[in-house]
Amino acid sequence: MQFAYLGINYKDAKLAVRDKTSFTDAMKLDFFQRAESVGVQQCMVLSTCNRSEVFYFYEEKNQVVQMRRIYEQTFPEVEMQAYLRMLVGEEAMAYLFCIAAGMESLVLGEDQILGQVKDALDYARTMGYSGKEMNKVVRDAITCAKQIKTELRISEKPLSVSYVGIQKLEESCGISGKKILLVGSGKTASLALKYICEYQQVQVTACSRNHAHAKLLRETFPDIEIVPYDARYEVMGACDIVISATSSPHLVIRKEDFCPVKPVTFLDLAAPRDVDTSLGEEPLVNLLNLDTLQKIVMCNQKEREHLVGEGKKRVAESLQETLRWLLQSRMDATIESLQQRCDAIVEDSYGYLSRKMELGAREQKLLKKVLHASLLRLLREPIQEMKRLDTEDEQEKYKHFVQNLFQIGG
Repeated sequence: MQFAYLGINYKDAKLAVRDKTSFTDAMKLDFFQRAESVGVQQCMVLSTCNRSEVFYFYEEKNQVVQMRRIYEQTFPEVEMQAYLRMLVGEEAMAYLFCIAAGMESLVLGEDQILGQVKDALDYARTMGYSGKEMNKVVRDAITCAKQIKTELRISEKPLSVSYVGIQKLEESCGISGKKILLVGSGKTASLALKYICEYQQVQVTACSRNHAHAKLLRETFPDIEIVPYDARYEVMGACDIVISATSSPHLVIRKEDFCPVKPVTFLDLAAPRDVDTSLGEEPLVNLLNLDTLQKIVMCNQKEREHLVGEGKKRVAESLQETLRWLLQSRMDATIESLQQRCDAIVEDSYGYLSRKMELGAREQKLLKKVLHASLLRLLREPIQEMKRLDTEDEQEKYKHFVQNLFQIGG
């Protein structure tokens, strides 16, 4: 039995292609059933906006080709040749471990994928297509991912400019209890406002060229005050922090139009800039803009990449334990058959002796226990030796030898 992978992800296929290869739950079940028809009993589908991937166990090499054909037939409108990837064995398993830890994600180290892997396993198991081997591999991948996230904290290095900007504001002047003006009402402004509202006792006033858009912010953030765009300089004079995030091609806060009378920190999240850079020369002004923030984001990205390298070392170590378990589990059926043969011999011997001897209940129980222990003692070393086999070729030789020697099934 061998582990394998096939699928499409964001590294090889654009969103337009990934949209066409997304699995619904009904499609997953149909895929499982078609895989079962070619002898693949254990199968898991991981389908997200960034990937459409299948993990499975196969017995015969031709099943790898058949699984590819099933995948291609599931999405007949997509030409697969340029996008479909396939991996087998340890390489496929290592890939799954890295996925679970967020190390194969578009945003390195992101946390959401771990829950998606759990859900994929739950669905496969609920539908009856995840046996002990698939459960073991995926659960080990999840355990390894949790350890990596706990120890390396990859996701704690922020890559969002808005988030980094709010962090820098907190470091520079503190946010709780401050009066804040937000200029803009788009996605960047809304994200910045979300982070700002996590702090205590902030008083936020918002304005935008489009007054109706600014009012929409209040549906999500009902405690903010909305003022006309033209009143921004008047409000600015009473504020401790000004955050600007518009899509304007021109400056929206000019030095000649604003004379600070108290300390104020500007956070300019716009590209091109919203805030006149010469304002930063004013003694009462602290100006933070994308030049500073993007340097921090780039440093965080490099730190994440370094931590991913460390994470892959942890994956390699953890993977070896899973591989050893899988190797040993391949002998389970033979060992179980051997133990069943032992049980049959015990029952035959006990039945014969109990008919020939007059034994009380205690003696009968003791006799059966001694017979069973004696045979298991004889088998203990051969079983241990089978568990220590470290290649599939050796395992196959032992299987045939034991089956022939003891006249047991495979």
